[in-house]
Amino acid sequence: MRSLPLPLALTARLAPVAVLATAGWALSSGPDTAPAAQDKEPDRTANPSASAPATQAVTKTYAAAPAPCASLAGKTVTSLVPGAEADGKEIPSTDTKVRRTCSWNALKGYDYRWLDVSFEVMESDDAARRSYKERVTDKSGGGDVPGLGDAAYSVVNLTTEDEQQTREGTVVVRSANALVVVTYNGSDFESRKAPATDEMNKGAIKAAKEAVAALENGRD
Repeated sequence: MRSLPLPLALTARLAPVAVLATAGWALSSGPDTAPAAQDKEPDRTANPSASAPATQAVTKTYAAAPAPCASLAGKTVTSLVPGAEADGKEIPSTDTKVRRTCSWNALKGYDYRWLDVSFEVMESDDAARRSYKERVTDKSGGGDVPGLGDAAYSVVNLTTEDEQQTREGTVVVRSANALVVVTYNGSDFESRKAPATDEMNKGAIKAAKEAVAALENGRD
């Protein structure tokens, strides 16, 4: 079988990638709501701590990102990325509690596939909502995915480099204070065409559903 050189963009992507952790949002406390002092003798029978407002910490649904390489079933990986090892490869992160990503890629014959699953845990639901909105805005042209997490969006894009097409599906999901991002792309180096839009979209959504289930079930 003759070998074909990989396009520059795909060759570069096979190199080790350092993924920086997503910085969390700092939360500021609300204004002091303690009552003003009164010009009268205090009630010494009252509990001295009763008048002080309770400090309410933000409750985070997810405290840490799950193990991304364990988020997909082996049969899902082999069906989406034929020839890839089911274990995948986790990309180094500066803070694994905040962000973790696993990648699978393989070239089988002339067909190339790449799949990324990433978890990002933020300080609050509001922070996750803002990040989700920014990502969806940056990836226009897609549509909502109903019934997945608190909100989900998918989009498929086609790129061409050196007459080689690559089609990539992306799914972004928000569940409480966490984001799940799935990227799935492919190329055919014999025909120089890309896989069908429907194939990449459905593959990315399938992986996203399993990844969100792993997050919500606390799989680690």
